[in-house]
Amino acid sequence: MPLRAHLSDIVGDAFASLGLDRRFGEVVPASRPQFGDFQCNGAMAAAREAGRPPREIAADVAGIVARAPEVAGVDVAGPGFINITVADDTLGNLLDGLCADARLGVPTVDRPQVVVVDYGGPNVAKPMHVGHLRSTIIGDSVARIFGFVGHRVIRDPHFGDWGLQMGMLIVELERRRPDLPYFDPDYTGPYPQEPPVTLDDLQEMYPEVAARCADDPEWAAKARRATVELQQGRPGYRALWEHMVKVSQESQRRDFADLGVTFDVWYSESTVHDRVGPMIERLRRGGFVEESDGALIVRVDLPDDTRELPPLILVTSDGGYLYGTTDLATIEMRVEDMGAELVLYVVDARQSDHFEQVFRAARKTGIAPPDVGLEHIAFGTMNGPDGKPFKTREGGVVRLRDLIEMVTAAADKRLTEAEIARDYPPEERERIAQQVGLAALKFGDLINNRVSDYVFDLERFTSFEGKTGPYLQYGAVRIKSILRNAADRGFEPGPIVAPTVDAERTLMLWLTRLPDVVTRALELRAPNGIAEFAYELTSVFNRFYERCHIIGETDPGRRASWLSLVRLTLDEISLLLGLLGIDVPDRM
Repeated sequence: MPLRAHLSDIVGDAFASLGLDRRFGEVVPASRPQFGDFQCNGAMAAAREAGRPPREIAADVAGIVARAPEVAGVDVAGPGFINITVADDTLGNLLDGLCADARLGVPTVDRPQVVVVDYGGPNVAKPMHVGHLRSTIIGDSVARIFGFVGHRVIRDPHFGDWGLQMGMLIVELERRRPDLPYFDPDYTGPYPQEPPVTLDDLQEMYPEVAARCADDPEWAAKARRATVELQQGRPGYRALWEHMVKVSQESQRRDFADLGVTFDVWYSESTVHDRVGPMIERLRRGGFVEESDGALIVRVDLPDDTRELPPLILVTSDGGYLYGTTDLATIEMRVEDMGAELVLYVVDARQSDHFEQVFRAARKTGIAPPDVGLEHIAFGTMNGPDGKPFKTREGGVVRLRDLIEMVTAAADKRLTEAEIARDYPPEERERIAQQVGLAALKFGDLINNRVSDYVFDLERFTSFEGKTGPYLQYGAVRIKSILRNAADRGFEPGPIVAPTVDAERTLMLWLTRLPDVVTRALELRAPNGIAEFAYELTSVFNRFYERCHIIGETDPGRRASWLSLVRLTLDEISLLLGLLGIDVPDRM
């Protein structure tokens, strides 16, 4: 059991023995470590229930807690704060046990669930850009955290391939190449095996046709008709659509791979197309669907709403399906076919109203039973120095591919400036630069509260000093070097003994916090807690290393104990960085 939880049980038992609720015994790390390792503030709340002065209750609790062998000291401060100091032998024994635990003290969940994490969200014909970055790396980290604690995680990027942009591309290609067989309604096939367009073609076409449709109602109507005909199965449009999907996915798979991100399934909006018609018919029969201006809708407003929430449109007046339609059918598929018990949508906060509509419709219609969780894991934007969404110098959208190359080049420059990996083989040097660049990019994002906007600062993110991914990587690599150096001298880790140095004791206390940090990140769906703890633990270790001369220690037992602390620290930092999707090089 994690140390904090164990102490909470001890203090809770003390409250219970006084006839008070044991929930008052919750302990937390001390806000002022000079007074103790942990503190309990429950006496103030218990006083209202018991009708007794809080300091008097705290004194009674402290007297009982002091008898526990795990506790070296207890005192009461202020109006009733209970400060607890853990026995040194308890710390040594606990840390020794963690060294033998492959999970480093982090328990698995009592009841694993099937959890679908929907993130990434690439679209046909649109290059992945910085707007996809936060969804991808936050979603990847959340998926890793859920998987680590024992849930069965299914990662799905939910590819956008069935909306109006497809109709736009079809009519634009027809304008440019009317001779292609895809546009001849009498053509019976077979259609060409080679795509008539490249990804570069699609990326050049889309902005042009989008602008034309925005300015010309006739072109917009034509694109909508093409979308409906595609969704209804027109053979030429389906064949052309398959080509466009293929060339887009090939590129996006490479981008995800370069980010170190993988998926368990590669589903898309079109995956559920065959479900949509039967789903709408069932909802009709159930009385959930009504007609409004020729469209089919599901009303999702509630009597206690403080603002208007529009209905979810299932079918437009011209017979087309929208994102909400396929999102609802996707929930149905995930529940019925995939067995999902919790679905997490890692999507920009600006889509909150959309997900509120979809979730309400899913609940109202019974598509999502009450025991299936639906959550929008919202996040803010990555901004430039001007505080606005990050753009190129020319004002355009920054492609993800260009961003990865940018941070890799910056990391390589930093390595040169710091004279790190100077004499390494070119292949290894290149690999380290890529690892450092991705660490800078991911940590620079994940250290922020996910709902907050943040400023992309390439200079700061790639630094080997401060709260950065490269700083953590360098710290972990240095720990690896310490262990290699010790092994070369014939020194091996051994049993962890009670601490004798303040820096050693502080490190031991921090190492016990890992289970609480992971649990908190899981509950909040917030990787920033993992990132923050990884930085703090690395800093605490550096102070320990400065104070305790491990290799030069003459006491073999103490040296072996310190080496075990070194190895345990490396294991925890490596785990934490792994949960953030960050690799640790073997050397730098």
